[in-house]
Amino acid sequence: MTYAVALNLESGMVFAADTRTNAGVDNISQFRKLHHWNRPGDRVLVLLTAGNLAVTQSVVSLLNEQIEAEQDPETPTLMTVASMYRAARLVGAAVREIRAVDGEALEASAGFSASFILGGQIGREPPRLFQIYAEGNFIESTVDTPYLQIGEHKYGKPILDRVTHSDMSLGEAAKLILLSFDSTMRSNLSVGMPIDLLVYERESLVAQQFHRLDKDNEYFRRLSKAWSDALRSAVERMEEFKV
Repeated sequence: MTYAVALNLESGMVFAADTRTNAGVDNISQFRKLHHWNRPGDRVLVLLTAGNLAVTQSVVSLLNEQIEAEQDPETPTLMTVASMYRAARLVGAAVREIRAVDGEALEASAGFSASFILGGQIGREPPRLFQIYAEGNFIESTVDTPYLQIGEHKYGKPILDRVTHSDMSLGEAAKLILLSFDSTMRSNLSVGMPIDLLVYERESLVAQQFHRLDKDNEYFRRLSKAWSDALRSAVERMEEFKV
């Protein structure tokens, strides 16, 4: 399983995904699930993946092949589409193409499981954020709900629901996402570090802030302890139930 989340804010965007993949308790490994493409001054695109690793890797490989081929100027790629909406449609088409090849065999066994979050900025268009489903269709985040999650998201959702607001700073948003990961990892062993984190500043059109946080990351350890202490303190201060 995996957990991935992205926020689209007035100041920019924050993306994060864990790297744990498991096929049973005795078969755990690490694979990157945060992918990004950047042409400085023109576009930044970030793709988070969850689900069947063979499916998601095939989708990413197909998108990369399209970019590398560049034989037909009429064939769109992530580096040539004019908008994030068109980029989302391109990812959706790639998902459907992989389903057409492998879908029948997978449905007969493990099932065709894949989901994606695509976000970024192209040219002067405002940053946009999409969640793309296994069928290739998608939805877009809004000001009222400026974040999207895929994978094992239920444990990290409550804190996002309570705290997220569109005008928060990028540093505050990154902290919030990491707290969401901390809650998820405490309740589900299938999600684990390292965590890949990418912070994008609106209008910069460059992907500079990429970080990988492993289990020894001092900031994450301090954050996790402070969150646990704050929760215990808050519960202790609350009025007890009368029995």
